[in-house]
Amino acid sequence: MTSPRSDWGDWLPNAVADASVDGVSLWYLGCNGFVLKASDGTTIFVDPYFGLGTPPRTVRMIPVPMEPTDVTAADAILVTHEHSDHVDGPSQGPILAGTGATMYGSAASLERTVEEAWPDRWDCRRDQFEAVEAGDQLRIGSLEISVEAAHDPLSAHPVSYVVEHEAGTFFHGGDTRYDEDTLTDIGRRYEIDLGVVAFGSNGLIADKETGEPRYRDWYCDGNEAVSVATALRMERLVPTHWDMWKGLRADPRALFDHARGMEYPRDVEIAEIGDRIDL
Repeated sequence: MTSPRSDWGDWLPNAVADASVDGVSLWYLGCNGFVLKASDGTTIFVDPYFGLGTPPRTVRMIPVPMEPTDVTAADAILVTHEHSDHVDGPSQGPILAGTGATMYGSAASLERTVEEAWPDRWDCRRDQFEAVEAGDQLRIGSLEISVEAAHDPLSAHPVSYVVEHEAGTFFHGGDTRYDEDTLTDIGRRYEIDLGVVAFGSNGLIADKETGEPRYRDWYCDGNEAVSVATALRMERLVPTHWDMWKGLRADPRALFDHARGMEYPRDVEIAEIGDRIDL
């Protein structure tokens, strides 16, 4: 694995570092990644991935927005599950090494860091990794973070995160799919102002072992994405992942039609890579 090389230089990490924030702001990093910054300067990354995939199987279709070595401030990295575009050494190891942040994830997610010897390869400490599971509570600066369940049949042990601040509540479910019991329970217990749902088309992607094309159903389609938002009683829905992989991309504008007439989400907001969103 080689370190990513940014197409944009250092302007995005500098923009985050220099930003004046009233409440909480988020920057979309493409794929399923975000960086959140609160008014007290607390900064957390969720599923940051700056890799290129594994061409020709998975081909990145958007720029690499920053080099992880340019990140100068981070208090935590939250990862939702163990897939390589959510737990990635070249993307996350340098952030841990350069900032001293703690990485939180399920046991299955952190097992990748052990197998790939992150502390040795990226000069981060073994005590920077902390396993979490549904029901755990974290306090990071001004942010209260609840670890919740997720429903991703393709993952060994996925989790989701609910980030609470006096400015509002943010939900990140990784690649969660619709599951009425899991998501309705979360929706009853929180008032989610802004949430992200992995959205994309289905397509033919080469099998890792044989190289033969196989039908893939990795992300929510339009109806399922709105069903996730409805179960969570989500005020604002931001679709993610639709921009990333060749053959699995989708048009997020279609969600306006899927959401029409539904009580939730109240709004569908489309973010492009590098965009800032205020909670």
